[in-house]
Amino acid sequence: MARDSGGHHDPLGTGLTPVDPAKPVAPYIGGKRNLARRLTAQIEATPHTLYIEPFVGMGGVFFRRRLRPRCEIINDLSGDVANLFRCMRSHPGALVELVSLQLQSRADFDRHMCEDPTTLTDLQRAARFVYLQRSAFGGKVSGRNFGVRTDGPSRFRASEVGADLIAAARRLEGVTIEQLSWSDCIARYDRAGALFYLDPPYFGCETDYGADLFGRAEFAAMAEQLGRLKGRFILSLNDRPEVREIFAAFDIEAVDTHYGLAGGGARPAREVIIIGGG
Repeated sequence: MARDSGGHHDPLGTGLTPVDPAKPVAPYIGGKRNLARRLTAQIEATPHTLYIEPFVGMGGVFFRRRLRPRCEIINDLSGDVANLFRCMRSHPGALVELVSLQLQSRADFDRHMCEDPTTLTDLQRAARFVYLQRSAFGGKVSGRNFGVRTDGPSRFRASEVGADLIAAARRLEGVTIEQLSWSDCIARYDRAGALFYLDPPYFGCETDYGADLFGRAEFAAMAEQLGRLKGRFILSLNDRPEVREIFAAFDIEAVDTHYGLAGGGARPAREVIIIGGG
């Protein structure tokens, strides 16, 4: 059995070492649950020494990976997302304690929705974000609505959330957390041996994560920047003619999946996995 330079087991001789997967701590629209197995297999089959996610969201792919390189970077321009991960890594016990005080209540949901997150402490802001994402219908970020289940327990159960937070916090040990634009993140960490997994908003749904976080014109800028990459990349998007045209210079594979908000059924859909780089 091979070992990396730090003495960690490397059973496949790939430079990657085993890691226990964890569950994302909250639902997130576009969370890639249905494609995670395929994407993680593709990531783990691609040689790399540095792994970067410029759009980590709730880590739907990041946390489900079973092999990791020695260096990992996660990034999201959302202040709520970046703050949550920093608090999870640095103060998991205190965060779990705050989360445990929450109840599934429409009144509490409405109260948190009225709060300005920038006026809260970092821990309060993180607990608020977890609560809203776990309580909202379908993991929506923009235009959240209180979600009610009539076929089982409530969406928010403090003990379950606490266990997920602790497991995910353990996984974040040694991981660098950034809050950059996707373009600045790529520019900062691009080098030989780097692998970027990009999960931007779907084409046609650019404002689903907030009005000012991503614009449609950025897809063309992304294709141009990825064309100059020293490392490698894997990009997942919805299958649209515009997407195929913008990223036509790279390898594009269509994948059948399905879309559907929690409790709202599902409908067949197709996505593309785009691969390229140096």
